[in-house]
Amino acid sequence: MGDASLAVELRSETGKGIARRLRHQGRIPAVLYGRGNAAVSLSVGGSVLDRLLKTSHAGLNTLIDLEGISEVVGKVVLVKALQRHPVTGTLTHADFFEIDTSAKIHVSVPIRLKGNAVGVKAGGILEHSMREIDLLCLPTSIPDALDLDVTDLELSAALHVSDLTLPEGVETSVDQQLPVAHVALPKVEEEPVAEEAALEEGEAAPQEGESAPAADDETPKDE
Repeated sequence: MGDASLAVELRSETGKGIARRLRHQGRIPAVLYGRGNAAVSLSVGGSVLDRLLKTSHAGLNTLIDLEGISEVVGKVVLVKALQRHPVTGTLTHADFFEIDTSAKIHVSVPIRLKGNAVGVKAGGILEHSMREIDLLCLPTSIPDALDLDVTDLELSAALHVSDLTLPEGVETSVDQQLPVAHVALPKVEEEPVAEEAALEEGEAAPQEGESAPAADDETPKDE
């Protein structure tokens, strides 16, 4: 069983014209594939799917029960890919991937930083270098996110993948030494170099309103 249900319809035709017609009806084209089965062309309410994902605690990792047609009854899916309109941001296409709830899968989940780092209080800058991490787990054990406490993180110190606490039954193959967050020293602005120091020894800077002397090979023209 999934976390939410979504009604779909079978789509027998393909092409840009069909896609436009569906979008005018408030629907978008979609494809279901996975588990060695042939891809199935579907259509789904674009705003319905968008609202489902935005209100779900799991976001894109929401397990969805498809319903509405016999071809999808009993199938549990994840959203594998979404396409959005470049201007309006509305959904234009969706890919669903059928999963086996008894087999582990690879998923990407966000990493959330918690607390106020002591290094930041000392003037440092907290940099969040890894915002998502790939995990291997059962579909029913996908965490919404991994939280990392940065409270004790000092200036120039870092926390790594090895500092993340994984829930029971959840694994990762990501390098344990990769940094997740660190407190960087603030950049020190260089003092502007004085004009006198930039001049070669023995040269004097021309005073304001005074022209620089002519080069040796220049002869003033007669007026």
